[in-house]
Amino acid sequence: MNKETRDQRRLGRIMWLLVWGLGMALLTWFFQQKLAQDYNPNQQLQQLDARTIVLEQNRQGHYLAGGSINGEPVVFLLDTGATQVAIPQAVAARLGLEVGQELRLSTAAGAVSGYRTRLKTLSLGPFTLYDLNAVIMPADSDEILLGMNALRQFELIQRDGQMTLRR
Repeated sequence: MNKETRDQRRLGRIMWLLVWGLGMALLTWFFQQKLAQDYNPNQQLQQLDARTIVLEQNRQGHYLAGGSINGEPVVFLLDTGATQVAIPQAVAARLGLEVGQELRLSTAAGAVSGYRTRLKTLSLGPFTLYDLNAVIMPADSDEILLGMNALRQFELIQRDGQMTLRR
């Protein structure tokens, strides 16, 4: 086998490795997108009119949606069992929220210590709420529980895996 043939075979192997690597990268990207869509099917909010949005339930039966607090992007988990908007400590630090008075919170996992805070703005799709009470609590999640002090400002209708919010 001459040098030219060996060089061509070597180049051929390198090309196959690159094709396989690119294929694996594309498959990884595709499945990451699929997992993100399954986790939060409301990355693009469906707006029916100026006063109404519709959220799709995720595979776990929860309603998640992107929004913002004080202009910073966040992910909300709609929680009708939460009295107030509840923000994990790490997210509150990222948002630069002021830590107020300490208080005891009753959660599904038991009693924990949290802190009062105020939100200048909370936005979900076309809706913006102003000057809301919230609590900062210890949590491993990045999701903000959108509690009843925010949700009571909407009419909520849940049907067939969708939740309609009308203001």
